[in-house]
Amino acid sequence: MAYLELRNVSKSFGEGTERTDVLSNVNLAVEEGEFIAIVGFSGSGKSTLISMIAGLQLPDEGTVALRGAPVTGPGPDRGVVFQNYSLMPWLSVSQNIALSVDQVFPKESGKKRRERVADAVKMVGLAHAKDRKPAELSGGMRQRVSVARALAMSPDMLLLDEPLSALDALTRAKLQDEIEEIWSRDKKTVILITNDVDEAILLADRIIPLTPAPKATLGQVFKVDIPRPRDRTAMNSDPEFIRLRGEVTNYLMRVGMERGAEAGDGLTLPSITPIQKGPAKPPKAYLDAAHSPLDRRYLEFSGVKKIYPTPKGPLTVVDGFDFMMDKGEFITLIGHSGCGKSTVLSMTAGLNDISAGGIVLDNREVSGAGPDRAVVFQAPSLMPWMTARENVSIGVDEVYPKASRKERREIVDYYLARVGLSDAADKTAAELSNGMKQRVGIARAFALSPKLLLLDEPFGMLDSLTRWELQEVLMDVWKRTQVTAICVTHDVDEAILLADKVVMMTNGPNARIGHIMHVDLPRPRSRAALLEHPDYYRYRQTLLDFLEAYEGGATPDPDRLEQLQETAADTVTERTAAEEPAKAGMAA
Repeated sequence: MAYLELRNVSKSFGEGTERTDVLSNVNLAVEEGEFIAIVGFSGSGKSTLISMIAGLQLPDEGTVALRGAPVTGPGPDRGVVFQNYSLMPWLSVSQNIALSVDQVFPKESGKKRRERVADAVKMVGLAHAKDRKPAELSGGMRQRVSVARALAMSPDMLLLDEPLSALDALTRAKLQDEIEEIWSRDKKTVILITNDVDEAILLADRIIPLTPAPKATLGQVFKVDIPRPRDRTAMNSDPEFIRLRGEVTNYLMRVGMERGAEAGDGLTLPSITPIQKGPAKPPKAYLDAAHSPLDRRYLEFSGVKKIYPTPKGPLTVVDGFDFMMDKGEFITLIGHSGCGKSTVLSMTAGLNDISAGGIVLDNREVSGAGPDRAVVFQAPSLMPWMTARENVSIGVDEVYPKASRKERREIVDYYLARVGLSDAADKTAAELSNGMKQRVGIARAFALSPKLLLLDEPFGMLDSLTRWELQEVLMDVWKRTQVTAICVTHDVDEAILLADKVVMMTNGPNARIGHIMHVDLPRPRSRAALLEHPDYYRYRQTLLDFLEAYEGGATPDPDRLEQLQETAADTVTERTAAEEPAKAGMAA
């Protein structure tokens, strides 16, 4: 008999014409001590599934059984960790955990319950912060409290509902290691809901996709036969990891609904010219660097710094960012949280003052925001009462004042079609999913016909599977326009997929360029094609090695950095020092 068994489970919400069939005919058997990862699309019913296992919801049809007995409600044998922390803000770390312990073990002595709390706090590495309130904790520390609270109940099963998805990559990696360590020590049965294929492979015994809603059900089972403990960096060169990662990713892409970026291929853009600013004298920093033999410098950063005043004195966030781009290049900026990636982007957009140095775009100094630069943020900032078409039209009407109404409408419709929103053009932003809202943001940016496209983690708030889809949409539109672009990301795979060059930044404060990697992979690119390319995982390893080297701070061991540089030189064809003066930042 399986420890956990779901038999023909279905779940719907609403009545009549408002009824939504979320899950249909879900069958699952889990052995005691197994670690199962369930991956799927946003809105596919993953959280509904975990809620039924937890007993927080009951199925409309079928049975959820633990050790053969039907689940009729929540119980202390199942510890649940959700994506949001749900902590009491007025209570300390220890007091938040004690709430659960007192509820589950009311008959134990006060001393025994305090020991349970202390053990749980220690287990997640928060002994030093046990008296702090949630407001004094980082996002990663708050999630540790949630994990400790679940563990303190001594459950037989841990149910983890995307517990790490809101965290930055480095914090996420550390908590993944802690979850693996806890599981290895206690061998509790674990069900992990995640949209991260790498996370699933790192932690699970089996990976089971949930097909897209409505009527989502469990799909093909993938067994993870990689020995434990699993090192995320070493796995990148493991043939079994590469094979399994490719299989799971391709399966998910195959079952994902194709949202035709090809829709509306009959549409054409009218031949009209947007507002452009005249030439201006470049800043002194630009003229000082004019000795470079490159004559194609379309965008140049010269000694760019950002310094913020603080009560303790000036804080230099970005310290000497030197880089140049040719017209039509696509650059990705990558690094750990707080390394100044978004600060560089916001200065380029003219949304943040430059403390020293200068930025020149098409022979004009950047001194403020302008229509020649289009920005796509994590949240697209749409007017919720306006339709998708109206949200795109706002910018188009401003940038093409001499165009006819018909021509402006054609521009809007063209780019909405390019991002697969022809059928949703007349829906208000409030009616759109997060992924669809970001499509509107992408359409709006391209419709401005900018000289420079700036993307600040544009898919960071989306699940991995929706992100994959929108990366393909972005690449499809970009290849038609060849607009010069910079994208800030913390996603290694996204950085390689999009870029001609990946610029890696050191940790802040005093962040600067640590390494520049040229990505010599054929375009047009797709994630499926990249997974099959023989050089893809070598590029990936180069990025992972540098990110790991900078985990400890802005100045990693020089010998380690030199070794990484030699390895990277074997991976990619480096250009000459004259072409890339910014590469001197590697030695810093």
